[in-house]
Amino acid sequence: MKIFNYRLIIFALSIIFGIVFSIPSLLQTDTGKKIALGLDLQGGLHMLLGVNTQEAVTSKIKTIATSVKYFSDDEELLIDGLSIDNDSVIFTLLDKDEVSKMDEMLNKIKGLAISRDELKYTLKLTAEDIAKTKDLAVVQAVETIRNRLDQFGLSEPSVLRQGDTDIVVELPGIKTAEDEKAARELISKPANLELMAVNEDKNDQVYTMTSSQAAAYGDIILEDTKNSKIKYLVKEIPILNGSQVIDAQVAFDQSNQAIINFTLNSTGARIFGEFTSKNVGKRLAVVLDGKVYSAPNIRERIGGGSGQISGGFTVQEAGNVAIALRSGALPATVTLLEKRSVGPSLGADSIKASSIALVSGFALVFVFMIIYYRRAGIVANIALVANIFIIIAVMAMFGATLTLPGMAGIVLTIGMAVDSNVIITERIREVLHEGASVAKALEDGYSNAMRAIIDSNITTLLAAMILYAYGTGPIKGFAITISIGILTSMLTAILGTHGMYEALLPKITRDKNLKKWFGVN
Repeated sequence: MKIFNYRLIIFALSIIFGIVFSIPSLLQTDTGKKIALGLDLQGGLHMLLGVNTQEAVTSKIKTIATSVKYFSDDEELLIDGLSIDNDSVIFTLLDKDEVSKMDEMLNKIKGLAISRDELKYTLKLTAEDIAKTKDLAVVQAVETIRNRLDQFGLSEPSVLRQGDTDIVVELPGIKTAEDEKAARELISKPANLELMAVNEDKNDQVYTMTSSQAAAYGDIILEDTKNSKIKYLVKEIPILNGSQVIDAQVAFDQSNQAIINFTLNSTGARIFGEFTSKNVGKRLAVVLDGKVYSAPNIRERIGGGSGQISGGFTVQEAGNVAIALRSGALPATVTLLEKRSVGPSLGADSIKASSIALVSGFALVFVFMIIYYRRAGIVANIALVANIFIIIAVMAMFGATLTLPGMAGIVLTIGMAVDSNVIITERIREVLHEGASVAKALEDGYSNAMRAIIDSNITTLLAAMILYAYGTGPIKGFAITISIGILTSMLTAILGTHGMYEALLPKITRDKNLKKWFGVN
């Protein structure tokens, strides 16, 4: 047997990898990838949010109205009095010969209750679709908030649904008032972008007009984001909304002010191009969350499906709005119901208690292996130490977050890793009892132990995968730690110790002292 074998070389490279990439986490250096600590270990912000699901229903009604308007314009159908009233879309079709074409389009919209009195249409959502829309609003809010926080750069935020309309958000590492404010604004910002036509014929009356009077014309009154005294009269049915936005990036105008450039999908680009070609000389209001950011004149047809939002943004504000637009608008507004800060003292206590458990468990296993298995126990302990370094390194490389259950997973992994070594060593001892040579015992011992080790590890890995798929928050962290631990323990226990035994085989054969090497007479 050669002293340097491929198993030992792979094991040595794994140890080097583990030590190098775990140093930033263990020493908390300024450079290098480190394991992020969860809310239960380093403290942070805990928030309970409520979703106004009724707004999602109203938004869907508005989307249906937009679809009716676009279809009518595209097919050159004449309609009159298109408006929204009490979660209903009302309009009158002027040509009875076009009823079949309109009915065909409306029947394609799922969950729509359609009633028609001659040529007057009233569109409502069915009770089943209203319930489905409200439920989907919460699901979409969870995904949207999670996407925003991921793009914001927060480490492993936890965003979970609670009950029918509430969402629990946990943000590790939020410790300053500035960070808390930025996170709360990013979470709660609806980012509802709409492109709306300004009613040029009656806009000069906007300062003397009431909301009900505006509604009679199918319009709404909106304020300017910079100056609340400036108002605009815009068509209630938007030309486009944020659902057509596929990208948004921060840029700077000629005066070096932060602006947001947005890009529309193919459908949005086509609608935008057709609208601007038919409305040259009129104004188009860029509305974000119910405020008019700009209302430029349309000088020519705007193709390419891109636009711009300018409104005196700071760079940070523009960045947050761009993130919100990219991740999608919230289907309904969210309200902060409860907020509490988790202090770092809790994290320090948790780390201390978990560290004691980790070190104690490791020390007991370490001592037991040496006493019972002698030098074979030392070989197993070397693999055990390597296993811990590799787990930390892999978690750091992938930017994983360590939580209290995750630390419990590491403690459990120690026991699982040493269990594989126990099985291997016992199989070696059984063959030695039969009088076989050391080389034969090593080969048969690993061969006989392999099936039991692989079977037990695969079943545990499957259980961890199920925990990760269906678990939430800390349960996922536990599943990730266990999964990494299983894979690394197979590397160290099967490959690593086998390589060490192959390197030590000449010395073991010369010594002829099986008691000293394997704890067996």
